[in-house]
Formats: sequence, C-alpha cells, structure tokens
Amino acid sequence: MNYIQILKKGENFLKKKNIQNPYLDTELILSKVINREREEILLNINNKLNNIDLLKFQNYLIRRYRKEPIAYILGYKYFWKHKFLINKSVLIPRPDTELLIDETLKYLPIDKSKRILDVGTGSGCIVVSLLKERPKCTATAIDISKKAINVAKTNAKLHQLENKINFINIDIDKYKSNYYDLIVSNPPYISEIELNRLEDDIKFHEPKVALSGGHDGLRDLTKVIIKSKKLLKLNGKLIIEIGYKQKYQCIRILNKYGFYVNKISKDFSGRDRCVISTKL
Repeated sequence: MNYIQILKKGENFLKKKNIQNPYLDTELILSKVINREREEILLNINNKLNNIDLLKFQNYLIRRYRKEPIAYILGYKYFWKHKFLINKSVLIPRPDTELLIDETLKYLPIDKSKRILDVGTGSGCIVVSLLKERPKCTATAIDISKKAINVAKTNAKLHQLENKINFINIDIDKYKSNYYDLIVSNPPYISEIELNRLEDDIKFHEPKVALSGGHDGLRDLTKVIIKSKKLLKLNGKLIIEIGYKQKYQCIRILNKYGFYVNKISKDFSGRDRCVISTKL
C-alpha cells in the first residue's frame, strides 16, 4: 500500500470511533513510523510501506482507535516554543497552561537572577520553558511521582538545562527549603465528580495522581498555597493554574493565608485559569 491508501484507510478506521482529527492523527502516526516530517509524506505520497512498517503503523492506529492520546503514541508534545518528551507517567502539556508561562515571565526580569520553585513539575515543561526564556534564573522542581521526575530530568537534559534545575521527588507537604522569589504550579484541581465526566482519552490514559484534586478539587491547591506562605520571600509571587470554577474559592484561601491577589487571567476560551498573587 502507498501513502495515499494508508492515510485513507487509517482515517476511515479512526472515524468509526469518532476520533476528533482522524486524518491528522493518521498522518502523524505515519510520520512516526517512517521517521519523516509530515511535509515529506505529502511530497512522496506514492511511496510504499514495507511489511514491518505497515505492522507498526497498524499497531499505533489500534492504540489511537482505543482512545489512547496521540501525544502518548508519538512520545512527545510541543509546548510554548519547545518539544517535550512524554509518556503515561506525566500529563500531556496543554496550550492553556502556556498562560502560566506568559504571566510568570512578567515577574522575572530578563537581566535578574531569581530563584524559582515549580510544584508538581510533571514533564518539566513549565520550568524548562521559563529557564529557556530567563537563563540567569535557577530553579527547583518537585513532584510526588518518581517516574514524572525522571521524565522531567530527561527534558531538562534535552534542552541543556540539567545543571540549572534541581529535581526532587517529594510531596510539597514535606518540602522545607525556602526563600524563593517565585513559585509556579499547575496542581491537580479536578474534583471527583468532574473526573468521571472527562473524555476517555484523559480519564483512562492520563495519570490520575496528576488530575485529581480530591472531593472538591481544592485539596492540592490549598496545600500549595499554605506551603508557599512558608517557602516564599516577602513579596514573592505565587502563580497557580486553577479550574475555571475555582476562582472565588482560590481567592478566599489565598486571602486566608496572607496573599494579595494581583490578577486572574483567562485562558483561550475566556475562562478563569491563572491566579497571580503576592505573599504579604
């Protein structure tokens, strides 16, 4: 079978499961199998796959048919301006989380050396993106998952930042180092009810420990806020991603523990997503 036939068959196969972008996903899978950019497929559309590659293609396609996210099948995801390696130990980086980078950079002068803490680093996409933009800064990145820390370390090495970021496998509750200028976090914030309503791609494939924020979704948000009070310098910034319905609860908790809320930023859908606050 040539590329045209393969792409058509793959697209039709994925359509049966109502996969959102069946042609694009099929093209990306073919690109992975032949180890070529998608543009090269279009330039060589009559090329044929050998039997070994055809078998690989079919196996990847079946995984996507079973609702495994395309990013896990490919093994990478682009975030901010960079490519990040990922696997099922970490959440797939999302465009909405780029808002955290956008807002955080406003509080990190390009010519200053600031100490940053990334809580729940996952793939390391946030801390790596920040240090690529602010090379004079140094960072610590923590995560409760050892497997996630290993992925983050791999990404730091990929972007030549392994000597600028200290990765620690620890829960925020047990972390004691302090005097950070800025803390950034995308903690688990999905409630138990919302977790059951998620799409199959997320619910059955992404790590629950990185999604579930407990009964009301506020468990980990609260932990990060309380601990940040001890870890931040006076007037230090806490920049945190929240669920779009959690604005008022988050403000209440921040005020309770001595933070001033500077700003609430909205994501691409116009929903409250990022809270910028200052330790008083």
